[in-house]
This record gives sequence, C-alpha cells and structure tokens, in this order.
Amino acid sequence: MARRRKKNNKIVRYRHPRNINVGMIIFAIIFVYMTFSVYTYMKKDKVQFYEVAEGNIVNDTQHTGLILREESVQSTDRAGYINYYVREGKRAAIGTRIYSIDETGSMSRFMEENPEANVTLTDENLADIKRQLSAFSMSYDDIRFGEIYDLQYSLEAAVMEYVNFNALGNLDALIAQAGANFQQVKAPVSGVVSYSIDGYENFDLSGLSESSFDRSGYAKAITKAGQLIEQSAPVYKLITSDAWSIVFTLSEEETAEYNGRSSLRVSFPSNDLTTDAAFSIITGSDGKSYGKLDFDKYMVQFVSDRFVTFEIETEKADGLKIPVTAVTTKSFYLVPVEYITMGGDSSTTGFMKETYSENGTSAEFIPTTIYYSNDEYCYIDMSENSPLKAGDYLIRPDSQERYQIGNSDTLQGVYNINKGYAVFKQIEILKSNDEYYTIKKGTSYGLSVYDHIVLNADAVYEGELIYR
Repeated sequence: MARRRKKNNKIVRYRHPRNINVGMIIFAIIFVYMTFSVYTYMKKDKVQFYEVAEGNIVNDTQHTGLILREESVQSTDRAGYINYYVREGKRAAIGTRIYSIDETGSMSRFMEENPEANVTLTDENLADIKRQLSAFSMSYDDIRFGEIYDLQYSLEAAVMEYVNFNALGNLDALIAQAGANFQQVKAPVSGVVSYSIDGYENFDLSGLSESSFDRSGYAKAITKAGQLIEQSAPVYKLITSDAWSIVFTLSEEETAEYNGRSSLRVSFPSNDLTTDAAFSIITGSDGKSYGKLDFDKYMVQFVSDRFVTFEIETEKADGLKIPVTAVTTKSFYLVPVEYITMGGDSSTTGFMKETYSENGTSAEFIPTTIYYSNDEYCYIDMSENSPLKAGDYLIRPDSQERYQIGNSDTLQGVYNINKGYAVFKQIEILKSNDEYYTIKKGTSYGLSVYDHIVLNADAVYEGELIYR
C-alpha cells in the first residue's frame, strides 16, 4: 500500500497591505467640523440686528389746561320757568332774545296741551350730538373719568335746547293768543352764548396755583330749559371776545425747554385741530412756573369747556433713527489732532510713536483707527489690544513736540456689524424719546442709511463675531 504523503498544515494566509483612504478621512473631518459648527450655531444665542433708516422724532407732551375767557354772567330779575331761544355756542347780537321767563307756568301747560309743540330732534341736531360723542370717545382716558359727567351735562342741555328751540321758534304767535304770561329777555351786549356756569368766569391770574387745576371738586351748573329758577339766579353767560387763553402746569424740565420761546405749536386731538399759540411763562401765587397760551380764534369750539387736554409739538429732528437699546458708551484715549500723520506712501492714518532701543531713541509709525475727532482731539482705542498704551509718547510730525497718552473720555455709539463682527461707531444724538434716538447723519466716523447695528448693545462686545 502506497505510503501517503504527509500533509503540511502550516499554511500562512497572505495579508494584503492596508490602504489608507485619505478622502474618507478628509470627509470625516469635514463632517465632524460641520456637525460641531451647526451644533454651536444652534446653541449660541442669536444677535438681533436693526437696519438704520432715515427718520425723525416728534415729542408731543400732553397737558391739561385751564381755559380763561372774557365772560359775563347774566342773572334773571324774576323767578319763573325758563325757556331758551339761542343754542349753546351761538353768537348773539345786542337785542337778540336769549330766553323767556314764564312766571305762572302757563306756557309749559300750553305746550303740553298742544301736540304741535312736541317737536322732535332734526337730522342736524342728531348729527351734532353724534359728533360730540365721537370726539369724546377718541380722547377718552380712564384717568380723566370725571370728563364723562361734563359730557353728560352738555348732552342733556343740548337735547333740551334743541327741543325747545325747534318748538319755540314757531309758537310765539300761538302762545300770545293763549294769553300765556311770560317775559322775553334780550342780550345786553353782543357775544357768544353759553349756559355752563362754573365759578371760573372771573378768575384772576394773580391767584393761580396748583389748586386751580384740582378737578376733584369741580362742577358746572347748567340751567335746563323748562326749569323753575329763583330770582337773581345766574342763567347764562356771554363771551364777549374771541381772544382766549390756556394756563397749565410746567415741570422744571419743560420750563427750561420752553424758556425763551414766544410761540408753540399746539394740537387738540379731540377736536382734530392744530394751531400756533403765543406762549409765555408766568409765576403763580405759589411761586411755581406755569405756561400760558394765547389764542385769537377757535374760541367757539371750546365754549362749553373749562379744562381741555392738548399736546405741545416740539421741533422735528431729521436724521437717522435708531433704537435706544442699541446705544452704549465706550472709553477712548484723547490725542491732539495735530499729532495725526500719514504712513509713508500710504493713506493710512496713525501716529509717530517714540521707541527706544540700543541705538537710541527713534520714531515708529503706528497705524491707528480714529473713532471720532473734533477741532481739538481725536479719540483712539484704549483696549488691551490697542498698539498705543497709556504712558506712550507721541511725536508731532511737524515739530519735536511730544505728547504722553493718558487723558481719556467716553463716547456714545453703537455696534456696526456690516463686516460680520462688532465695530463701535460713534453717534451724535439730536432728539430722543422712550424708544428711539434721532442721530446726526453724514458724520465722518458714524453711521449711514442701511447699516446693520446690534439691537441690544449689552449682548455683545467689540470685535465679537456675529451669528445672524
């Protein structure tokens, strides 16, 4: 039997050399980097920005003032039932019949017994009442709730007057035939008729004080048509001049702001009226300052009012409009403008800094960013990264004068992010309110229209990369 050949079990498998896939490694690195960047971006707080636009601010300060006019209160010489012929706010000439007094009440009985006397309101009457309600609703404020009662009195008087005027105008002959005993009273002088009597008709400016504006106890009496009145009772008043005034309180800031002004622009929101008024500052009996506005027209529109709410329009400031939250302050070194120079053949601005070495003293040009300059100083960075430090000496280029850096000042500004990182830009504020500033446009180191700035300056620091 043939001898079997012994099998060799020592077989070594050939191992292929490992090939490093450089492309996969690069892809993996990029993937990790992008994943990390996206994660960082998602976790990082986003900085909101604001696009600078042209605009202006009008500061309208609201006041409630006391109206003063030339008013003459007229009283009746007998008792009886009163009926009016002239509406509130209408002008009456001398001899115009204003009202009648029915001493026995026969006139009232006659009107009740005659159906033709029950005259309803006309479309014109209803339109006027609607206008009064609309004007009041547009200017209503819960703080001035008491004005509702003034409106109530005015509307009640208006309705009663309309009814009586519409009836009495055509019933004189019928009343005379019925033998009604009544006395007609005519206007002693020409003027505008008003039936609101409140005790301020003879107000003396020499007694003006803060208590003059206290409305907690204010009330005005309106004698209604058909009402029984006593002898010598005040029944109406005549306003004998178109000239009228408003006096109002002033804060210390407003007194300083309006000092030297001879006129102001005034608007009345409830009347949709804007006009100019002569202005003066007077001193009250309590030693405080008060404003006084004088008008020569529009008196009739306020004939039923004693207190009126109005707004004073300040001058408009045209420029660039930015949010208040975008503004911050930053400190800078002050360097005299005479030390600014150019670097060699370039147009880069900077300063000649005095340096020291083994070979002695020399001057080295240091390119420097100028944040702002005026006629005397330029403002340069004073952060840790600034190439110029406190104590460094600068050399004036046209002489050998030296200036040691040290003096500093602050500027107001915003962070511009047009380049993707925060850059401080100086601003000059012209006007402000609670939400916005109007700043000067066209400044050398400031902002331009459409610049992007950080909305909240406290959320970033200068030089920070901005994620948007």
